[in-house]
Amino acid sequence: MTSNDLSLDLVGKCLIAMPDMPDARFQSSVIFMCAHSAEGAMGLIVNKCVHDVKLADLMDQLSIPKGSAREDWPIYFGGPVEHGRGFVLHSSDYRSELSSLDTGDGFAMTATIDILEDIGAGNGPEKALIALGYAGWGPGQLEGELARNGWLVADVGHKVIFETPDSKKWSAALGAIGIDPAILSSSGGSA
Repeated sequence: MTSNDLSLDLVGKCLIAMPDMPDARFQSSVIFMCAHSAEGAMGLIVNKCVHDVKLADLMDQLSIPKGSAREDWPIYFGGPVEHGRGFVLHSSDYRSELSSLDTGDGFAMTATIDILEDIGAGNGPEKALIALGYAGWGPGQLEGELARNGWLVADVGHKVIFETPDSKKWSAALGAIGIDPAILSSSGGSA
């Protein structure tokens, strides 16, 4: 696959890290892809919580009234790029007046503060995952990683993203494409 070959549109799909992923930040990761074009790609890791930050902390820091928002709502490590910036992956029932990106199949992503204000006011999306930072790839970089078998690609639904416990999302995403995690080898071989 060349860097200009975008016959594989990854928007709305998940990348599943192979067991031998060399970058510790991405080991056992499931990444929901929000953008993919000739200019690069962007996604959010959906199975790695930031354990010392909750929604209440974030809203306090931004001076947003918490209202009806669950104070213990987890915040995710979305990836190593711009880890001070927030992104909300959510169900498509919500649209920001400022900017929501349709990511297909009932998902959208919003990166403006108004979604947090709406969540606090009880007017946010039905389902949401809040992340700090994102995973990003330059032109052709992700295609190269796919060609080297660094990732598997899967279609997963709301249940895996929003309802499955984080510790089970990697295996659930593999199950969505019919792969048993026990059969994946962490090193290649030949017959």
